[in-house]
Amino acid sequence: MARNLISVIDDDESVRRTTALLIESFGLRAVAFESAEGFLKSGQLHDTACLIVDVQMPGMNGLQLQSHLAAEGCGIPIIFITAYDDRESRGRAMRAGAVAFLSKPFGDEQLLQTIRSALRGEFGEAKNLISIIDDDEAVRRTTIRLIESFGFRAAAFESAETFLSSDHLNDASCLIVDVRMPGMNGLQLQSQLAATGTRIPIIFITAYDDKASRQRAMQAGAAAFLGKPFTDEELLRWIRSALRQEESGTGTT
Repeated sequence: MARNLISVIDDDESVRRTTALLIESFGLRAVAFESAEGFLKSGQLHDTACLIVDVQMPGMNGLQLQSHLAAEGCGIPIIFITAYDDRESRGRAMRAGAVAFLSKPFGDEQLLQTIRSALRGEFGEAKNLISIIDDDEAVRRTTIRLIESFGFRAAAFESAETFLSSDHLNDASCLIVDVRMPGMNGLQLQSQLAATGTRIPIIFITAYDDKASRQRAMQAGAAAFLGKPFTDEELLRWIRSALRQEESGTGTT
């Protein structure tokens, strides 16, 4: 991996220093710039395998740099990092093909996995739609932000019934489903999908982890059964596992 050059662009000197050191600890080469303009004027543009870019910077900001590179036909994968995560900026970045949109502070392992995905050309992950079904609005909001930060598209529903009647039923690559919900619960949704021959990998999440529900879910082919709270890295690992399961057409027992 040492031949890969990762360029870090951030106006905060401490962020540049710590991020470059972290990247080098992964066995990658890193170079840091305090501005988008400095990066564009450097001799590193064509050597860079992946960009880590702050969103808000003096002069040309991260989104403007993304647009500039696209206009020049430069397809360097971009990982955005920001202390000011707003949905509009995240949506604009991801629609334009960003690998991920990470909120500071982010975990070392999360950054490493995102960089590796970018270097392997897996940023086509953005085509994958992850549907979240949970009656708790706060859980829906935080989970959708997290999933989009990984580089996936996300849609959220407050009930199983709403999801089933939506246009996303046939587009979803993976479901993240609460076990206990008013009306149709998560296990009933799993049974309903199986009865109609709909094979979407399901990751169950629950604040009430009981052995009977876990066993029933896993025996019916669930990809995972996660007790709340779970870590960002744990969810990302299971999403990627579920997507591999969907691509191969195999089930999980």
